[in-house]
Amino acid sequence: MNLKTQDASPSSVFVDIQEYEIEEADSTDEVFWVVDQRPEYPGGEAALMEYLRSNLQYPERCKENKIQGRVLITFVVNKDGSIVEPAVVKSAGPAGVELDVEALRVISGMPAWTPGMQNGEAVRVQYTIPVAFQL
Repeated sequence: MNLKTQDASPSSVFVDIQEYEIEEADSTDEVFWVVDQRPEYPGGEAALMEYLRSNLQYPERCKENKIQGRVLITFVVNKDGSIVEPAVVKSAGPAGVELDVEALRVISGMPAWTPGMQNGEAVRVQYTIPVAFQL
C-alpha cells in the first residue's frame, strides 16, 4: 500500500510498508519472516507513518540537485521489540546515497515495537520498509 505523507516543505516523502514472507525457522534465536502475529509499531501503521513523516529530513544536497529515489530498508524486530540489524536492501543509487543514510538513520531511531508472536511466544521477525524520496 502506498501512503503519501504530508509535509509543509515542497518535497514529499512516500512510504510503503510491506512484510515479505518465506518459510519460518525452528530455532528461538532464528529470524522469522512469517509469524502468527506480526510485530507492530506502537500505535499501529498510522503512528508509524507519522513517525516517518516527522523524522525524515530530505537531505539538502539531494533537494538542490533534484535527486530522488527509493530506499528499501530491512531490519529485525527483536523479542523485546527493539530494532536491530537495519540495512539497505536496495539503494537509491550512487547519487542518492544520502537518501540511503537518512532512511537508515530514521529506522535505526525508531522506538521499540510490539514483538511478533509465534505459537504464543515472542520471536525475532524480519521487516522491510521501502521509503521513496520524491520532490
